[in-house]
Amino acid sequence: MGNMEIIESDILDLNIDLISMKNKSILITGASGVIGIYLLSYIKKKQKELNITIYTWHKNNVSLFDELFNDCNKIIGDITDLNNFKDLPKFDYIIHSAGYAQPGKFLLDKVKTIELNTISTINLIERLKDDGSFLFVSSSEVYNGLEKANITETEIGTTNTNNHRSCYIEGKRCGESICHAYREMGKNIKIARLSLAYGPGNQKNDSRVLYSLINKAITDDNIELIDSGSAIRTCLYVTDVLEMFLNILLRGKNHTYNVGGISVITILDLAKKIGDSFNKEVIIPAISHELVGNSKIVNISIDRYINEFGKKSFVSIDKGLEKTIEWQIKLHERD
Repeated sequence: MGNMEIIESDILDLNIDLISMKNKSILITGASGVIGIYLLSYIKKKQKELNITIYTWHKNNVSLFDELFNDCNKIIGDITDLNNFKDLPKFDYIIHSAGYAQPGKFLLDKVKTIELNTISTINLIERLKDDGSFLFVSSSEVYNGLEKANITETEIGTTNTNNHRSCYIEGKRCGESICHAYREMGKNIKIARLSLAYGPGNQKNDSRVLYSLINKAITDDNIELIDSGSAIRTCLYVTDVLEMFLNILLRGKNHTYNVGGISVITILDLAKKIGDSFNKEVIIPAISHELVGNSKIVNISIDRYINEFGKKSFVSIDKGLEKTIEWQIKLHERD
């Protein structure tokens, strides 16, 4: 099975109602990211039937997905550059998922990280039609500093602005504030606070923890952690993200939603699951090198979404890992 075939098989049985998109236009920023690729793949399935005009925005051409972007209006360039907004039309729907989700990236250019969630958000909302709908992809990082489980949308984190990761955290918080300001002006804007999404569609050099662990299993003799692996994460497979995002955008009654999964797992246990798939041992280092500012626990409540949309099933961590590992192996085989 090739790379795109993995994604195509993943969305084959999904049934998300897109009828409200009939004869409408949609812009997806961050279209070459994991979530963007799945959003685009699913919407393209309905494109001809519903006459949807699709615009995609990503920084560079991505040869891995060239065919996917056929029949789309591609915008390629820096989304923080105001010059790239000059000739943009107005859109019925906008999903703003562009941004640095990898710490290895957002810590390298902190100012750009802030701009991606602020300047870009303002300029994108200005390109939304008066009766259009906008989805801002925020992050569970806004809860950083709350070391507890089942965090609800009414809560917020306690992280100081001089925190090592504050460029990302505060960028998302400010982006949310911008969204609320425009909501008060009558714009239909939803916020999705996303927590640890994973799945096929990433690039080979993705440094996020789950992909990094799989890469170590593929290339190294063992999987060596950087610390004890005691941090707790709640993983959400990308097809569940796709379903939740589109429902929130098209039918959400609230303005802010936690978007997370039910697979609660420590980094150590996650590494062991990956290690078992490759018959590789997991090594805990004698000296821990914990990442500065990392939360010990990320476990958000998704009761608001479940109560509104009645979601009953999620892709299990075992099934999701199987697909993601298959994707990663294919990436390495390409080289």
